[in-house]
Amino acid sequence: MNRRSSKESRQSIIDSALKIFSLHGYAGATMRMIAEDAGISVGGIYLYFKNKDELCLFLIKEKLDEFSKEAEDLFKNIDNPLDAILNYINTSIKYAKKNREFIITQSREQGFTFGIEIKKEFFNRQKALIMEIIQKGIDRGIFVKCNPEEATKVIMGIIRGFILSVVVDPDNLFDPDECCRLILYGLLNRDK
Repeated sequence: MNRRSSKESRQSIIDSALKIFSLHGYAGATMRMIAEDAGISVGGIYLYFKNKDELCLFLIKEKLDEFSKEAEDLFKNIDNPLDAILNYINTSIKYAKKNREFIITQSREQGFTFGIEIKKEFFNRQKALIMEIIQKGIDRGIFVKCNPEEATKVIMGIIRGFILSVVVDPDNLFDPDECCRLILYGLLNRDK
């Protein structure tokens, strides 16, 4: 008999839950379906997660933490604030596209308020990261003097709009490079 470690079983549950939620939606997914896909008993899931809500909240937190780590690591390795903002926006958009099915499932069926405390914590960390990049750009004379907090709100609002578009209007998504160009250079013709 092939015995899995506790860590392997837990990871199998997580992977299966993402798959099942994406395929069947939150309402259509059952713990039994997840257990079957993971190759464990239904009772085995309950050793790790007390119910479907807890499992889904865990997945939301895991996905947001995964993105945060990726963004923070990216920022550590990029010294130029301009490159950091460009990469942050592109990374955000690519991550939303990559996790589109989970975002759709979670937002359509449970609404954006499900797991709101986890999301608030995530957005506060992202806000601090973007503000730090913008302030660094202002201090170095790369960015114009502006209110870093307001500039951060604009950037985060654009990214949230993209994520909402992934759910509502996936055929009408904007181009990340064009988005970056407009944020950094605007529409104003500087020669006029």
